[in-house]
Amino acid sequence: MALHLADEERLQERLKQQGQVILAIDGLQPDVGHEVLWVLRDCLSGEVLLARARLRSTQKDLSALLGEVTEALPVPIRGVISDGQKTIRKAVAKLLPGVPHQLCQFHYLREAAKPIFEADRHAKALLKQQVRGVRPIERALEGGEDEQSQAIHGYCLAVRSSLTDDGRPPLCASGLKLHDRLIQISDSLARVEEKRGAFLRH
Repeated sequence: MALHLADEERLQERLKQQGQVILAIDGLQPDVGHEVLWVLRDCLSGEVLLARARLRSTQKDLSALLGEVTEALPVPIRGVISDGQKTIRKAVAKLLPGVPHQLCQFHYLREAAKPIFEADRHAKALLKQQVRGVRPIERALEGGEDEQSQAIHGYCLAVRSSLTDDGRPPLCASGLKLHDRLIQISDSLARVEEKRGAFLRH
């Protein structure tokens, strides 16, 4: 990223061509207590305009970052996108008065989807209770090299994989995903049982 940001002439030329900037502000913190990497990016071009690590995230700190970006831009900022953090909102209101400030679509969607997410999480917990006991089956199959043991082991792996795939809410409901996968496994088992019954009848 340092090499990318070093090409100041290319960045300035690209911004001049588009004539405006829609500024996205986000702080990335790997762990609580660590520095926050603040990234300011133009949504139209996808270019990173500024990236700074800060121990604090006060209004004063964020205002300084916004001021640094504003002074360096050859074109006006026409809009800002961020999460709902109060220090960001206050810094934007102070440094960019009159510039529209919108809540990030992902954060907005996540807040709006909270009731659905809670219902989905509850449903997933109930589904997990219905498929407990996979581990004892796997232990009973240890050492079995015949075709049937290998097939059952494969189904056990499919169930375990389904249980650990949590998805990424709010765009992916993990409870619904688990339900769909368990239905597919159940249907597959039913088809195997049907074929086995047909074979025994013959």
